[in-house]
Amino acid sequence: MISVKNLLRLKRNSAIAHFGSVTGLLVLLAGVVISLFVQSLASLSLGIMLIGLFLSLIGIYVANRWVKKPRPEDILDRELKGFTNAYRLYHYPDLPYDHILLSPFGATIIQTVNLEGEFTYQDGKWHEHFNLGRALRYIVEEHLGDPISDAQESTASLAGHLKEATGSKVPVDGVVLFIHPGAVIEIHKAPVPVLTPKKLRSIINIKTEKLPEEVYEKVKKYLDQKTHT
Repeated sequence: MISVKNLLRLKRNSAIAHFGSVTGLLVLLAGVVISLFVQSLASLSLGIMLIGLFLSLIGIYVANRWVKKPRPEDILDRELKGFTNAYRLYHYPDLPYDHILLSPFGATIIQTVNLEGEFTYQDGKWHEHFNLGRALRYIVEEHLGDPISDAQESTASLAGHLKEATGSKVPVDGVVLFIHPGAVIEIHKAPVPVLTPKKLRSIINIKTEKLPEEVYEKVKKYLDQKTHT
């Protein structure tokens, strides 16, 4: 299996996270210093502190998305290690999906959720249990939303892109993967597979007819270009 990462995107977002966190902290400290030593500027210092807090929160949010471990790409690479080089795993292409697996049978959108906690899907709805730690982190973490709906929309969208790029209908499916080791999921009759990393290989192996070689090569070229290889 070949892992293809958009390193430009990873480095850029990591730098944004670092800049936001450090700059926000410095601005916040500047506001505190002004409030302590320049009493006439007390109202200004409050505004400066609020700006610093806002920048810090943005930096932490972006860090949780692009720096926080476990990293989605590392987990996917590990779990899919051992497949032949005809399997290519694309991370963060310039497309509205983070992870795409190209195989000899088609493409798979892997919709990752990197959240800790208990999550249940039943009767078409998600429910999540909030403990104190999760509640305190809520403002600086990504939210669950509806990853099944996101995976379905992404699947249809990618199928359209690949049809346009190759002139052929390419099979595209999707899975939702809870990658955090502290995630506990209970799923009832989901329209797409929802699983944890250890079960990913079994889903990927369930395929049917192979793509024609020329179609596979066109998809590979398209995804390579979108991931700057």
